[in-house]
Amino acid sequence: MAKITENTKDEVREIVYNFFSEECDVDLSEISDDTNVIRDIEGDSLMFLELIELFKKKYELHIELKSIGKYIVKHPAETIGELIDTTMLIIEFENGIVDL
Repeated sequence: MAKITENTKDEVREIVYNFFSEECDVDLSEISDDTNVIRDIEGDSLMFLELIELFKKKYELHIELKSIGKYIVKHPAETIGELIDTTMLIIEFENGIVDL
């Protein structure tokens, strides 16, 4: 588990925006928190898994994909903003995310 600070929030936002800009070949200025990953920039759910792997390494997280899956089934994340919020919860709670 990592402590969430304003710096962490800014860092996560920057990484998520840059990741989807690069992966979806979309200009960074076209991405906002309201951008729907699938409908607006033609992303897919596998991209979220790639993104989580980046954060697992960066923050030394110990979380199982099944924990993320259980959370996402109950709390789908479709927009960039929702993905950022979910990522923050993963960083903060790791496997404990299933209990939220």
